[in-house]
Amino acid sequence: MDSGKLVSCLDFRYITDVLTEEEAYEILQKGQVGKKEREEQMLAHGYPAYTTSCAWLGYSDTTLKQLCSKALEDGWTRFKVKVGADLQDDIRRCRLIRNMIGPEKTLMMDANQRWDVPEAVEWMAKLAEFKPLWIEEPTSPDDILGHATISKALVPLGIGVATGEQCHNRVIFKQLLQAKALQFLQIDSCRLGSVNESLSVLLMAKKFDIPVCPHAGGVGLCELVQHLIVFDFISVSASLKDRMCEYVDHLHEHFKYPVIIKKASYMPPKDAGYSTEMKEESVKKHQYPDGEVWEKLLAAQGN
Repeated sequence: MDSGKLVSCLDFRYITDVLTEEEAYEILQKGQVGKKEREEQMLAHGYPAYTTSCAWLGYSDTTLKQLCSKALEDGWTRFKVKVGADLQDDIRRCRLIRNMIGPEKTLMMDANQRWDVPEAVEWMAKLAEFKPLWIEEPTSPDDILGHATISKALVPLGIGVATGEQCHNRVIFKQLLQAKALQFLQIDSCRLGSVNESLSVLLMAKKFDIPVCPHAGGVGLCELVQHLIVFDFISVSASLKDRMCEYVDHLHEHFKYPVIIKKASYMPPKDAGYSTEMKEESVKKHQYPDGEVWEKLLAAQGN
């Protein structure tokens, strides 16, 4: 699709104070330069991914070590650890994983909205020794100014703020960018609800020079978001600096066109469509209340 036609698909209402149609068109036109080379780069090497599968809260140290060792063997260089329930536990687990992956590999932290604003700053000051690239969702996802306060406080520690998986429209993202409330923008393909809305956010992020590192995982989110990251690199950002996409290694077996990961990177999908079609057998098994999975669950409850 040419730049003019693509711009005509976007809704600029409420965001023209930061991004006009003319600016969006100019960004896309500039993205034409080197586009072929970036396409070839994606086909050859894919888009960098990071893993969240190693360090969920509640995992024992033994499980964490096993999963981390396996991930390192498989070539992963970017890891995310969940934090926020207990400070001493966080310190122990972060030290464990940092010691395993070494000082050169990338570590991110995710608090899943656990803290009030002052608590987030205080807690992250204690975890700064482990050199996290970012703290994700440190407070309520609706608190734009709270994220801005945390962001400002963590700059001297070299820790960025990442958020966006709960943001449901371009206007919220506009305000997060205006308030300098994040250093890493995390779109969610389902939460934003359309390719069109996602594209307007990608373009705003480009204007503010903020890397987009999408939220993925769940049921089909990796499949959904892969198209957006490849488009962002080829046509909008033209950069992989500080950019990576989340990957969680489960539930892909239920999809007809599952995501392909090679050498810790998303490989561009070759099939037409948005990769969301589930296998009929999987849908049938999980259909409520007559599917095989539900029948077993309900029978177990009855007993």
